[in-house]
Amino acid sequence: MDKLFKLQENGTTVRTEILAGLTTFFAMSYILFVNPEMLSQTGMPAQGVFLATIIGTVAGTLMMAFYANIPYAQAPGMGLNAFFTYTVVFALGYTWQEALAMVFLCGLISIIVTLSSIRKTIIRAIPDALQHAISGGIGIFLAYIGIKKAGLLQFSIDPGTYTAAGEGADKGQAALTANGMATPALVDFDNPAVLVALFGIFLTIVLVLKKVRGGIVLSIAATTIVAILSGVVNLGSINFASNNLGAAFKDLGTIFGASLGKDGLVSLFSKPERIPEVLMAVLAFSITDVFDNIGTLISTGRKAGIFNVADEEAARDSSGLQTKMDKALFSDMVGTTVGAVAGTSNVTTYVESAAGIEAGGRTGLTALVVALLFIVASFFSPLLAIVPTVAVAPILIIVGIMMLSSMTDIKWNDLSEAVPAFFTSIFMGLTYSITHGIAAGFIMYALVKVIKGEAKEVHPMIWVLNALNILNFISLALA
Repeated sequence: MDKLFKLQENGTTVRTEILAGLTTFFAMSYILFVNPEMLSQTGMPAQGVFLATIIGTVAGTLMMAFYANIPYAQAPGMGLNAFFTYTVVFALGYTWQEALAMVFLCGLISIIVTLSSIRKTIIRAIPDALQHAISGGIGIFLAYIGIKKAGLLQFSIDPGTYTAAGEGADKGQAALTANGMATPALVDFDNPAVLVALFGIFLTIVLVLKKVRGGIVLSIAATTIVAILSGVVNLGSINFASNNLGAAFKDLGTIFGASLGKDGLVSLFSKPERIPEVLMAVLAFSITDVFDNIGTLISTGRKAGIFNVADEEAARDSSGLQTKMDKALFSDMVGTTVGAVAGTSNVTTYVESAAGIEAGGRTGLTALVVALLFIVASFFSPLLAIVPTVAVAPILIIVGIMMLSSMTDIKWNDLSEAVPAFFTSIFMGLTYSITHGIAAGFIMYALVKVIKGEAKEVHPMIWVLNALNILNFISLALA
């Protein structure tokens, strides 16, 4: 072990690394329940997504263990899975197979970006304020989804300001499209499911503030038990015969490789008029993934001494696989590519790895332990049928709150930074679209620079992206 992971060189022991791995696993294992719940809304079988989540997680984390030799774990990213579901599938209208094809392309493109000087170009093209705003905006997006899933909101729509469509329009089951007159408000707290969700929210906050190890998983478990006791979950209605490991593997067969088939990549490019939109969606996946990874690695690795200033500069200025951080970024892209083939959204480095690092993890042995524990977790797929949405909603809210911390690095008293950052972050949540938020931020950034007479400071890549974004908005208006 010492020779393989250089334990003595990194000042650690096997025992410390194992404990660190256990800590990281329990800090991030909530993704086993959240990711299937999120992606299954697109029509994907939840148990299949459960196993695909494990495959993507194990692939990326093993790369971290043996290739990069650092104590980081990977899994399908929060925010990226929301983008997959709510923006690409629900808002843009792509099938889940086509969305997986986008994730696969994102993985391949990101590998090329990581190996070449393109990464340096992208990182330098997007100002720091917009990078922080993208991360914070995804936090707003996640928290808003969590609040809705908790059932805390109801919407009032003024007469004559909406349209009804769908086969059930004459039976009070229509799909409604409302304009800006739809007003959100808190629900009356007389619904058992809402009360259970509130219990979960408060419990999650308490456990996180108290820094209880595995607190998020404990919150899911406790909220599920309360949901069962209160009748929100009816165990008698669950068919456990169809919720087992064998059924999970059968469901995995439905989604495994779908990204590469006729309903995936082939269908994605079958309509030429959709190609600009497809490219923008893939770009949004890639940008979010790259900056999420770099931000996580730097913020958690600097204090522990895992990465130094040279590593950070290399991530921004170099090409190829020269440093530990380069290898970490490459590991992430491999995890994303493998995960897309298996049937899940983008795999990314988890900030919860910081829990294991705080417990003393310093090498890839920590990551190896995490990967092995996720493999063992594959036997618990039947639990998916029991965990209700109201037990998952608090996790989306608390993760969203955590992601908002990046907003503190924006100079809000400088309107030239604040205006683009505002449109980037707020538009993500209020338009229910990460791509629209990024587009709005980029356009406002260029506009601010033009107004200030600093148009030359805008990178050519931003101008190209803005042209594509504007063309996409025009096409939506004419559709």
